[in-house]
Amino acid sequence: MTIDIIVVYIARYQFGHEAHFVPPITGIYLAALTPSQHTVRVIHQQIQPVDLETDADVIALTFFSGFAPEAYRLAREFRKRGKIVIGGGPHVSFAPDEASAFCDCVVLGEAESVWLSVLQDIEQGQLQRRYHGKPMALGSLPMPRYDLLPKTFFVTRVVQATRGCPFTCSFCTVPTLNPGYRTRPVADVMKEVRYDSFRWWWQRKVVWFWDDNLTIQRPYIRELLSAMIPARRWWLTQASMDVARDPALLALMKRSGCIGIFFGIESFGKESLEDANKPQNKVGEYRNRIAALHRHGICVMAGFISGLDGDTPDSIVAMARRLYEVGVDVPFLSILTPYRGTASYNRMVSAGRMRTGIGWEHYNGYNVAFQPRLMSPEALLAAHRALWREAFSPDWAIRRIIRGLFTLRLGAFLMCLFMNAFYCWKALRGNEPISFEGTDEWADLRKQCAKGMHTPSPEDLVHLNAPRLGKRRVPVGMI
Repeated sequence: MTIDIIVVYIARYQFGHEAHFVPPITGIYLAALTPSQHTVRVIHQQIQPVDLETDADVIALTFFSGFAPEAYRLAREFRKRGKIVIGGGPHVSFAPDEASAFCDCVVLGEAESVWLSVLQDIEQGQLQRRYHGKPMALGSLPMPRYDLLPKTFFVTRVVQATRGCPFTCSFCTVPTLNPGYRTRPVADVMKEVRYDSFRWWWQRKVVWFWDDNLTIQRPYIRELLSAMIPARRWWLTQASMDVARDPALLALMKRSGCIGIFFGIESFGKESLEDANKPQNKVGEYRNRIAALHRHGICVMAGFISGLDGDTPDSIVAMARRLYEVGVDVPFLSILTPYRGTASYNRMVSAGRMRTGIGWEHYNGYNVAFQPRLMSPEALLAAHRALWREAFSPDWAIRRIIRGLFTLRLGAFLMCLFMNAFYCWKALRGNEPISFEGTDEWADLRKQCAKGMHTPSPEDLVHLNAPRLGKRRVPVGMI
């Protein structure tokens, strides 16, 4: 049996992403779990075309909500060609009935725990319509199939040491998708850290921990980082800002090769942080906590969300200066997206604030899927784009790079330089995030569905959710 695992993608920038930093980890984990008698391929649509005429017997589609329109299009095309189509990923877990209209079966939750059962049932002609993956012990995870990754990803060694997060941010699906907090045996993690069959020196040097909160369990992280010291790698991950209050941990992070930490700072506004359910973030402490990491030469990447309940257009645009003032080296700027399965989504639905008449492509972190409290959706979109252009302008990008010369160790500075230059170049070219606002030939049908005047068929859903570039269709295979 031949299996194509497709990580579905829709372009999020006007001219494409131009460079591709790091691959998702799901596809190469499922490939590693696939028995050797089967042929398995992993296709990342972000950088690889999808061959509709593939010789594969089984197509597994994994996708987020923002990529659902393309996933449904692919599912339809593959089923026309007689392929068995399996749907999985976060969107399927929260919209299984919808996804079932397009797929032969859907997998909810952590797919690794049921993947072998799915394949066995296909071989025996007993494929079920729905499989429920359960949270699994991470000691059973194999080494990912790094050999199946395209060489064009900048960082190819993605490693997962933990799953879950103890916090319950209102906009985050992790507590539902990956409940609890689990760790992998350090010896298993180190096998991947030492894996060296990559093309470029930086791919052999850098480890990207694909974890939601790597440092939260102190005994575990100390054991892991102590084991990493002899490996002489550079590593980066996501963590909570509380690491800045642990000098011993920061020293160990430096010794083990940490070059970057991503913090979900989200906002400078007290009301907005309350909306995000992030009481652990203290605005007055941002500067000191970031400075603590800089004293160890560690680059600080930080996520900021526009559209929380305390935000106004002016406060959003002002973030460009404020994130520099507190010391952020690389900002990541998104729009609040109330995904299904989150407290934010439930609250928005109860208040009647979810927008109707839009497709899933709006749920991509760069478009507006809800009614903001203090502005219109159009004003929020405009404010975010203004912030994006300002934050990545040559003025602020160069300032961050120059500051990094004096605060960051070599690997951290190279990352700061590369990422700021990359996003600055995008801003100069006008390659900003795509807006899916506007009308298209299905606008009237959208309005009828929103008013309850029409119940869409599965075929309608494909078109209603079809990805659009403004008023243009996204060409097949565009990334």
